[in-house]
Amino acid sequence: MAEEFVEKDMDGARFEQVMMREARFSHVDLSRSHLQGVDLTGAVLEGVDLIDVKVFGDVDGLVINDVEVAPLITAELDRRDPGRVKMRATDPDGFREAWDLLERLWDETVTRARGFEPEQLHESVNGEWSFIETLRHLPFATDAWIRRGVLGDPSPWHPLDLPWDQMPDIPGIPRDREARPTLDEVLVLRKDRMATMRKMVDGLTDEQLAGHTPAASGPGWPPESSSFPVKNCLRTILNEEWEHRRFAERDLDIIESSSAAAEQD
Repeated sequence: MAEEFVEKDMDGARFEQVMMREARFSHVDLSRSHLQGVDLTGAVLEGVDLIDVKVFGDVDGLVINDVEVAPLITAELDRRDPGRVKMRATDPDGFREAWDLLERLWDETVTRARGFEPEQLHESVNGEWSFIETLRHLPFATDAWIRRGVLGDPSPWHPLDLPWDQMPDIPGIPRDREARPTLDEVLVLRKDRMATMRKMVDGLTDEQLAGHTPAASGPGWPPESSSFPVKNCLRTILNEEWEHRRFAERDLDIIESSSAAAEQD
């Protein structure tokens, strides 16, 4: 029997690593709740009040009041930033063009970050990764999907690699959240992994793009024995790079504004 919560006051309750698939909520007050890393695939929400609600995440097949809104969201985001379209590359030239753009944008962001105090680059905004942690996560993504996934290296990890927080601990994969490398130290790793992706796209062919990765060997991520379309692995990196740069710029804006406000006080 599933556990039932009826007429319970659970204001301020915390739910973490909780499985609630096929749960039913009726006459539930979720006002001012904060949902992070929540999977709502296939959920049905009836009689809900979505007022002053902010949603950040992957949106596909979302229907609100009989209107599919995902295409509307995609069109508006593409309008705001046309470069976003390049992250959906379909051929080798498209992947090279997308990577050219990402290299230029990240150069600008890193140059901007050098104008901040070192401790600010370790500062978390609203519980998100700091700038340095973001630069540590992106090499992990390249190690996972390119060096391990596409190139077949069973253990490509660097001690500064930082997986996403919810990934289960896997033997051999580092996840040192206490490390505090300098910007220059983490950029050595970052530049090396970006060079891996540059070499990958520069030599990319139609045949290779249409293929699948070799089955992963040994424990790691992607999981052992798994295989994926090469195109999907490359797109994963494009989107990781695009979105995390966007998040980094957003957080640098907040840190910059907070610092300016503190100086005026």
